[in-house]
Amino acid sequence: MLNLFLPNEQVTKVFDIEPESLRDNNIKGIIVDVDNTLVPWNVAHATDEVITWLEKMKAANIKVTIFSNNNEERVTLFADPLNTPYIYNARKPLRFAFERARKEMNLEKWEVAVVGDQLLTDILGGNRVGYYTILVDPLVTNDAAVTTFNRNVERMILNHFYRNKKLRRRVADRG
Repeated sequence: MLNLFLPNEQVTKVFDIEPESLRDNNIKGIIVDVDNTLVPWNVAHATDEVITWLEKMKAANIKVTIFSNNNEERVTLFADPLNTPYIYNARKPLRFAFERARKEMNLEKWEVAVVGDQLLTDILGGNRVGYYTILVDPLVTNDAAVTTFNRNVERMILNHFYRNKKLRRRVADRG
């Protein structure tokens, strides 16, 4: 059962994910979390680094859907200026919104990756629907109150994976 929380890979930052590595895994689209994945949970707008990364994905024909459990106002404010499809109130880890995002990208499940900073929402949800999953380290260590409990549970699960050599952090080539 713990394997439902096991990501296919782990990276330090979303910016470590390159289109070439996605293509090597036959990934044509990504569903990416906002809070603490693309920007800190208390930052309203995309940074230049986020914009550059999204442009790189789009230039490589990797479809991107921004995905969040947060409310419409928060996600719209973030995603609209990026001209990127998005889903708010996703209710991760429930399956419905993951499937909706994949269908809107017109991709098969083996062509989709879920990228996020939480095992209990992003990774669990992506694994439940059979997508490739990539865990990123949270951008900031302070969290919204609702997330603090999850982080303690996640830490125990991650430590289990590390101890049992089921997960190894990928080091990005900064060449």
